[in-house]
Amino acid sequence: MFVWLDPTQQRYLDRMVVVARESVLPQATDCDRSACFPTESFAAIVGANLHAPAVPKEYGGLGLRHDRHILTLWMMTRELAKVDLAFTRCWEGHGNAQILLTGMGNPQQQQKWFAGIVQRGEKWAVWSGEPLGKLPDREDEIGTRVQKVNEGYLINGTKVFATTSVAADWAILLVSLAGAGGARHHCGNPEDVLMLACDLTNAGVSFDKSWWQPIGMRGSVSYRVQFKDVLIPQENLIGYPGQFLLEEWQTRFTPQYGAAFLGAAEGAYEYALDCIAQQKSDPYVQHRIARADINIKTAYLWLQHIANLWETGNESAAKQLGNYVRYSIEKLAMETVEHCLHLCGARALAQPSLLERTYRDLSFYTLHDRSDRVLATIGREILGEKSDRSFFKV
Repeated sequence: MFVWLDPTQQRYLDRMVVVARESVLPQATDCDRSACFPTESFAAIVGANLHAPAVPKEYGGLGLRHDRHILTLWMMTRELAKVDLAFTRCWEGHGNAQILLTGMGNPQQQQKWFAGIVQRGEKWAVWSGEPLGKLPDREDEIGTRVQKVNEGYLINGTKVFATTSVAADWAILLVSLAGAGGARHHCGNPEDVLMLACDLTNAGVSFDKSWWQPIGMRGSVSYRVQFKDVLIPQENLIGYPGQFLLEEWQTRFTPQYGAAFLGAAEGAYEYALDCIAQQKSDPYVQHRIARADINIKTAYLWLQHIANLWETGNESAAKQLGNYVRYSIEKLAMETVEHCLHLCGARALAQPSLLERTYRDLSFYTLHDRSDRVLATIGREILGEKSDRSFFKV
């Protein structure tokens, strides 16, 4: 790895390396098999004082955010993804919530919620998923309805891909006053989209575990969540209506997907190196090892470039190039894992195997946003056409 961090940032990353190898990796296989949240992994992160990465330092956090030491946060994400991509998704959501609260929360909200994170280890998530189209073999009714009432906002309905679900204490809900559909599926006035902080101990919040039977990312416990007359008080409205879309906050998180993809690929690459260590090298092995190594180093260069844009205040270029980074690293990571599969052979796809789990998790996770839509968005921008950098809608 050729990333240069200052001594303080390097210490944060070094602590995450230890947590990933000694605490997260040992739990990963069992949590994948049982589709359960890795509670001990998060407890280890709390024990290492890494659980408030994006909380400002004045509130007791590490102060890592999109415009300040963001590369450190992405490298921590990458380190977790090397051993458990599913848990990494939970970590991403927890950190993203902190970035949103830092950027859009008012002082009273920050004082309250940051104290919960820093002092009590409360876990946060960010939920937008409301795919309104049905699959041929599913009859799920998905989508939330939000009603403005005197006390705040009343929510009914469902969301899916509710990462961290039963393990989370709070969730930032992206919902729309215009009808069913969170930010990801909203096509109307951006100002209809709200961000509401939901206390998940509310009696009207319940989870459907049976909905979550995926091929990969099982340990992210991204269950279906049901809201029944859930009242969100007015003081839990974060930012101004439409702020998430109008200021393109999703673009601040897009490169972190690339960091996770890179970590998964690097974990597979290290596994493959161990696998072939006792084998006699041949030109095919040499070619695939070379391609994998080139891919990984290329991905690092992309991340360092986009991090530099954010950290030096070149926000416009950073927002534009984020999708280049996400698309390119996805392709590099998927190709790297394929090289590793050819290097190790079918035996590496028999459980338990880090390569087998990484193959399933990465294949599943990259579909969080389909790469063809990401690429089309880049093309529309090049051609000067209207585009959506956040969720790639036409």
